[in-house]
Amino acid sequence: MNVIAAVDNHWAIGYQGSLLVRIPSDQKMFREMTEGKVIVMGRKTLETFPQKQPLKNRINIVLSRNAEFTVKGALVVHSIKELMEELKKYDEKDIFVVGGSSVYEQLLPCCDTAHITKIDYAYQADAYFPNLDAMPEWELTADSDEQTYFDLEYYFLKYQRKK
Repeated sequence: MNVIAAVDNHWAIGYQGSLLVRIPSDQKMFREMTEGKVIVMGRKTLETFPQKQPLKNRINIVLSRNAEFTVKGALVVHSIKELMEELKKYDEKDIFVVGGSSVYEQLLPCCDTAHITKIDYAYQADAYFPNLDAMPEWELTADSDEQTYFDLEYYFLKYQRKK
């Protein structure tokens, strides 16, 4: 499975239910990597999407503890066990975990590839992605040249779980 996230210098991903920043080329890369694939998210992440709706041209799976929660255009599961059973239907390389914090933490052990947009800035934040640089089982295997968006510098990084 894959995980995909945009993080700042401290591996922060969000603040008060929103992304830290929206970078058009990062959003384009996200779209290109996930279209036609399976995306797994928590309910709060779904609520950050346009009109709080599932993303088009993808299989959207929402993990929510709320047994009453439903959303048109997405499959809602209520436990990691139920999620893992559902994910057996798909090729592992076509599954992308897209957030938020608790979903990343719960599913990172199941992932072997991480696509990280690393933004060279420190934002005020209250949601974080696990720091892969501090985890010996992960290694940086690819990085892009420096990208810029106005005065922000960022990089597209790929981490792989060591075999």
